Amino acid sequence: MAAYNTIAFKPELCNGCNACMTACATVKTGSPDHVNSRIQIVADEAGFELAMCRQCGDPKCVSNCPAAALAKDGGNGVIEWDGAKCVNCLLCTVGCAFGGIVYNAAAGHVVKCDACGGDPACVKVCEPGALKYLTTANIYREVGDLEDLFVPGLSGCQGCNTELIMRHAMRRIGPDTVLATPPGCIPGMGSVGYNGMTGTKVPVFHPLLTNTASMLAGVKRHYKRQGREVNAVALAGDGGASDVGFQSLSGAAERGEQILFICVDNEGYMNTGMQRSSCTPFGAWTSTTPVGERGSGKTQDAKNMPVIMMMHNCEYVATASTAFMEDLYVKLDKAIDASKRGFAYLHIYSPCTTGWRFPSQENIEVARKAVETNFVMLWEFDPRDGLRLTRSLDNPQPIAEYLKALGKYRHLEPEQVDRIETTLQKNVELIRDLAEGRRPAMAGR
Repeated sequence: MAAYNTIAFKPELCNGCNACMTACATVKTGSPDHVNSRIQIVADEAGFELAMCRQCGDPKCVSNCPAAALAKDGGNGVIEWDGAKCVNCLLCTVGCAFGGIVYNAAAGHVVKCDACGGDPACVKVCEPGALKYLTTANIYREVGDLEDLFVPGLSGCQGCNTELIMRHAMRRIGPDTVLATPPGCIPGMGSVGYNGMTGTKVPVFHPLLTNTASMLAGVKRHYKRQGREVNAVALAGDGGASDVGFQSLSGAAERGEQILFICVDNEGYMNTGMQRSSCTPFGAWTSTTPVGERGSGKTQDAKNMPVIMMMHNCEYVATASTAFMEDLYVKLDKAIDASKRGFAYLHIYSPCTTGWRFPSQENIEVARKAVETNFVMLWEFDPRDGLRLTRSLDNPQPIAEYLKALGKYRHLEPEQVDRIETTLQKNVELIRDLAEGRRPAMAGR
């Protein structure tokens, strides 16, 4: 099945300015008259709705057209209109459920969105960000035919973001890999298998929490002595990276071992009962930081593992999120390449529907809110160019939008929220200073 780029609309961000319609009408006809716009913002009691061609996968306008004047382009996915064939029967407008193709009296025929050749004018003028041109279909086209290196039927929780990370990462890294999965959710859901059968299609081993990086370093050196080039990769939780496994991780980074260490950070030991880790944020409920008469969640701030790994002067360090897959894939490619020369560390934030207490269908939205509020910042580092932001820190959403989405923060008192906001601002200033080449004021984490 093909995948195509598309224009997405978030009605909660729309303020009804109509700049998108002005831009569209101007580009298409030279006149700003909204009646000529291929995109229409419609106000109703609930807010705003979008009337525009969605470039449907199974377009009813095309099947309704008796003159074959409409056809879906297999290259870019846009439904194109051929005026030489059109007989103005308007049956296409009957078939469209989105109000995306309409008769324009001034033009004397139907009109519809053609995505401006992949650079939509409406998106460029939408200051609130209600319109966005999604290009993640490029990932599907690029890697969709690559083999999934985990077998079907792993026993992850419903909607598990960590399983999404595992499958995407290994599909890209490829089969010439030796994989380490220390104790945690990843082996717990079946990466090392059951009853003598592995859940992974590459050689995989189950190290101790304490020695993942050192064992991988030995594996990599062994294959190099044999003259074989293999990817030595760890998929570890935050406990296996920031706590028990930190000594071997730090040692491997200091020595510049040629391995790729991926930390899948779900902010706790979720596989064994949702206990706190050093990456658990301040105020969060876990089974070992309970909420009640004597407790109100974790009393310490989270360890900033990506910054700590950057201070090791690794060949490559980056943060990523599954809510921003294009950014993740770019960084994954860079990390794979860097691991051929030295130590590469990729820190991917992974919301846990079970431990964080939110509905499984909201996983990606939670991940997106974490980034949009700057609770999670997306950046990359290498020793030559320093730290670079891959997403702006300007104009973040209120942190309350993120906190209220998670049950593990439901108990927070106003003074706890104030502390989270203060720490967040310090962390933002630290990363901004590093990105702009200034000597940072340490965030005190």
